[in-house]
Amino acid sequence: MLFVDTSVAADSELCKASRSSANGTWRRRILWVHFLAAWGLSGTMAIRAQNPPVTDLTNISLEDLMNVQVTSVSKKEEKLSQTGAAVYVISQEDIRRSGATNIPDLLRQAPGVDVAQIDANTYAISIRGFNDRLADKVLVLIDGRTVYTPTTSGVYWDQQDVPLEDIDRIEVIRGPGGTVWGANAVNGVINIITKSAGDTKGGLVRTGGGSQNAASGLVQYGGEIGQGSSYRVFENYSNTGNLTLPTGQGAADGWHMFHTGFRSDWTLSPHDTMTVQGDFMQTGEGQTISVVFTNALPLMRTFNDAVTTGAGNFLARWNHTLSNGSTMSLQVYYDRYDRHDEGVHEGLDTFDFDFQHHWRVGERNDVVWGVGYRSTSDSHTAGYGKTYLPLSQANNLFSAFVQDQIRLTQSLSLTLGSKLEHQPYARFQFEPSARVVWTPTDRQTVWISASQAIKEVNREQEGLQIEPYTFALPGGGFGVAQYTGNLNSQAERFRDFEIGYRAQPAKRFSVDVTAFAGLYHNLETLDPGEPYFTTDQGPPHLVLPSSFGNTASAHTYGAEVFANWNATSRWRISTGYSAIHLNVILDPGSQDTNEPERADNTPENQVQIRSQVNVTRNLEWDSAAYYVGRLRDGGNGPVPAYTRVDTRLGWRIGRHVELSLAGQNLLAPRHAEFHDAYEVSNTLVERSVLGKITLRF
Repeated sequence: MLFVDTSVAADSELCKASRSSANGTWRRRILWVHFLAAWGLSGTMAIRAQNPPVTDLTNISLEDLMNVQVTSVSKKEEKLSQTGAAVYVISQEDIRRSGATNIPDLLRQAPGVDVAQIDANTYAISIRGFNDRLADKVLVLIDGRTVYTPTTSGVYWDQQDVPLEDIDRIEVIRGPGGTVWGANAVNGVINIITKSAGDTKGGLVRTGGGSQNAASGLVQYGGEIGQGSSYRVFENYSNTGNLTLPTGQGAADGWHMFHTGFRSDWTLSPHDTMTVQGDFMQTGEGQTISVVFTNALPLMRTFNDAVTTGAGNFLARWNHTLSNGSTMSLQVYYDRYDRHDEGVHEGLDTFDFDFQHHWRVGERNDVVWGVGYRSTSDSHTAGYGKTYLPLSQANNLFSAFVQDQIRLTQSLSLTLGSKLEHQPYARFQFEPSARVVWTPTDRQTVWISASQAIKEVNREQEGLQIEPYTFALPGGGFGVAQYTGNLNSQAERFRDFEIGYRAQPAKRFSVDVTAFAGLYHNLETLDPGEPYFTTDQGPPHLVLPSSFGNTASAHTYGAEVFANWNATSRWRISTGYSAIHLNVILDPGSQDTNEPERADNTPENQVQIRSQVNVTRNLEWDSAAYYVGRLRDGGNGPVPAYTRVDTRLGWRIGRHVELSLAGQNLLAPRHAEFHDAYEVSNTLVERSVLGKITLRF
C-alpha cells in the first residue's frame, strides 16, 4: 500500500484558491501593462533618439576584445588579457545576437558554466560542479547587489530579470572569488553589469512572441536631468507557456513576469558621481510537486501548485576621486522579496552596506581594501510538509578585505589578499588568495593562483524540518521520512589551485586555457538517525529521521578552453570546451547516500560552437551548437547527453528598427536537461521559435 496520488490535477482547496487569486491579480497587472505601454509610446515620441546598437562584433578586433576592462576579479578595472583568473565576458553584442530571452540562456555561452532547465520557470545553474535547483556555490550579483537567498544559499532564477538591452556585460569568473566577494563565491562569480543611464537616452520599444515565449514586451525611455546627469525608466513583461511532463501530459509550469525599474546617474562634481536605481517585480507561475501533507498523514499528493513572488530593491552608489588619484566608493542597498512556494510564505529583508578604497602605494603596490555589513531578517510560514525552526530570524554579517597587487618586474606581478568575515552561524572565516601573473609579451599572459573560499551555513541547514515522502510498512501501517537541520553545522571549505594561459598568437585568433584542481571539506550531508514510532501529527507511524551534517569531502580537477577566430571580416567563430572530474568521498562512519549523487549532477564534458555572420551590412545570421554530456543521476535518474542548436536571423531597417527571428532546440521536438530532487517535477525543454521587433526613437 503506497500513499501517493499521482493525479496531476490539484484537488486541494488551498491550491485552487491560490491559483484563482493569482489569475485575478494577473488580469489586473496585464491591464496596467497595456496602460503603461501606451503611456511609454506616447512619451518616447517627444524625446531624442536612443543610441542604436554598438558596432558589430565582427568589426571589433580581437585585440580590442582582449583589452576589455573587467572589474569582478579585483573590484577594480583591469584588462581582460592581463587578469590572473579564469574570466569570460558576455558582451552586449553577444547578448543582442544570441536570440536568448532570459539570463540563464545567456549564461550557456560561458565555458565551464552548467545551465540546465528544469521546467518553464526553473533552472539549475552552477560552475564546475555540484549543480541543482538551489546550487549554493556560485555567487550571483546584479550591479553589485547579491541575489542569493540565505535560506538555501541558492538563487531563485525566476526572480532575476534585467532587460537584455540594458546589460552592458556579464562577467563570469570560474573559480573562487571569496577574497573580494566573500561567502558563497566558491566555484565562481556571475556579475551582471547594466549600462549607465547616459548610454540609454531616448526611447525603446520591443515586442515579441513565439511558440514558447508566448508574449513579451519592453517599453523604456531615458533622458537628461540637468547637466551631466541622466535617467531611464522601463516596464518589462513576459509570458512563457507550459511545457510537457516526461509522461507526455501537459504541465502547468507557465510563467508570467511583470517588472518595472529605473536608474539615474549623476555627476555631482568633477570628483563625485552617484548612481541611484531600483526594481519592482511580480511573477505568477506554476509547478508540479510531490509533497506530504503533515496535517493529514499519511497523505502524499502530486499536483499542480501555484507560485507567486513579489520583489523590490533600491540601491545607491557614490564614487569619489581623491586629489592623489585614489578612488573610493560607498554602496548601500535594500532588498525585499515575498515568495509563496510549496505552501510556504517566505519573506526576506536585506540591508547591505559596502565601502571600498583603491589607491597606489609607491610605484609597485596597487591596494584595494574595504569593509561591509549585511543585515537579513526572514519570516516563514509552515508549508505542506515543510517548516523552519524558528519561523523568523534576523542575522548580521560583518566583513573586511584587503588585496595588494605587487609589481615585481615590468612583466611579473604578485597579488596577495584575504577576506575576514563574521558569519551568522559559522563565526569567523578567512578567505585568502595569491596570484602570480606573467606577461612575457603584450599578447601573452601566464597566471597561477591558489585560494580558499567558504560557503556559509544557511537557514535550511540549521532550522529546516521537512517530511519529503511517506511509505507503506509490511503488514500494514506507514512510515514518514523526516529531515531536520543541525545547530552544529559547519561552513564548507574549498581550496583551489589554477594555472592559465591567454594569448593572441595571430591577428585573427585568440585562445584562453585554464587547468584547475580543488579540495572540498565539510560538505553538507544528510545523515540518518535511529527510527522510532510516534503518534504526533496523525495516526501511529514510523519515523525515519535524518539530520544535516558535514561528513563528506571531495576533490575535483579539469580544464577549460575557448577560442575566437575571425575567419573573414564578416564571420567570427567562437568555440569552447570544458571537462571536469568530481569525486565525493564520505567520511568514515557517514551513512549518507545523497551526497555522492550530487557529483552525478555534473556533465563531465561540454562543447560549444558559435558562429556570427554579417551576410550583408544589415542582415545577420547567428548560430550556436551546444553539447552537454550525460548526467549519471540528475536527481531522479540519469539524463541522457543532448545537443542543442539555436539560430537567429536579424535584419536592421535603417538605424532605428531591428527585426529578428530565432529558433531554439532545433534538433529534437523535446528533451530533458535535469531531474530535480526538491519536490518539483521536471518537464521537457521544447523546440521553439520567437519573433521580435525592436524600435528605437
